[in-house]
Amino acid sequence: MSLNDKFLELAQRVKNQKDNIKTEEATKHSLVLPFLNSLGYDVFDNQVIVPEFTADIGTKKGEKVDYAILKDGKPLVLIEVKNHNENLDNHHNQLVRYFHAVAEVKFAILTNGIEYRFFSDIENNNIMDKTPFMVFDLEHIRQKDLKELEKFTKEQLDVESIVKFASITKNHKQIQEIFRTQIESPDDEFVKFFAIRMTNKRMTENIINEYRIHIKKALQDIINDLASEKIIAVKNSLSKDEKEDSHTEDHEDENLIVTTEEELQGLYIVKSFFVEFKDFNIERISYRDTISYFGIIADNNLRKWFCRLWFNGTKKYITIPTHEKDQRIDLENVYDLYKFKNEIIQSFELKTDSKLINGN
Repeated sequence: MSLNDKFLELAQRVKNQKDNIKTEEATKHSLVLPFLNSLGYDVFDNQVIVPEFTADIGTKKGEKVDYAILKDGKPLVLIEVKNHNENLDNHHNQLVRYFHAVAEVKFAILTNGIEYRFFSDIENNNIMDKTPFMVFDLEHIRQKDLKELEKFTKEQLDVESIVKFASITKNHKQIQEIFRTQIESPDDEFVKFFAIRMTNKRMTENIINEYRIHIKKALQDIINDLASEKIIAVKNSLSKDEKEDSHTEDHEDENLIVTTEEELQGLYIVKSFFVEFKDFNIERISYRDTISYFGIIADNNLRKWFCRLWFNGTKKYITIPTHEKDQRIDLENVYDLYKFKNEIIQSFELKTDSKLINGN
């Protein structure tokens, strides 16, 4: 089973079991250990995964962190677990103390079994950074998150490559945060950077405030324009029949096709519907993106499409085939797909001439 499919299955476990998980210990056994197992670790091998790892702090003895991942016999990753309904922000300082107490450790994970926050010591050696370099959420899985998570599998666990990745990611996040702040509220220096290239006027408070308004509006327009590019491409193709056959799809300009994170999220949600069926090969489900819609297909056969995601316009909806005609279902957001699990499974059965529900 691929890493993607393992975590789709784990995401389904979270959805099915979280309401019945009442304690921190239950969170560990029902969610965290399966998470580590999905990353390729033998959770019963105490030469790899050590529960209740000692992290004595100064004169305070007997301090334990929930798990440590060992590499070459030394602790590399500390894991602190809280109940799945707890706010992780309230437990950051506790993990900081544990991190500092174990000199060999390079990474730390703070988790409630659903959200996993990954930390390192990029800024100061042996002092855990204030912000995580990666966050993985089992209820909101994205393709890029899965690719990043691969670095923590037992097969690929490499300190140097992860530290490099963490450093780059941290820089990118800081740049994004600075940019986001300047878009929302440009400071004087940022305004001056543009204004002195636009006018010879002296940079008085009134001039700065005047240009602050222009710059804020211009930046917001740029963001809106970028976000609208795919929508514009779709509008330009509306003359085409909404139900293009596979021949037409094969001749679409691939440069106009942009597969979004939201579409991939929809694919993973749909895939999760099938993991409960014994002996079902999840690899049977794949996709074909087009300019107009994101098609989810069976058996790599375009004619066996069983769900199309129409996420490019102002309103989100899906279409699924029925015995009479294609049915349109409007959505508020991608997570509304969970409400139509049975309908989507039934459309798969229709297109593949199979029976899964109550099934054979």
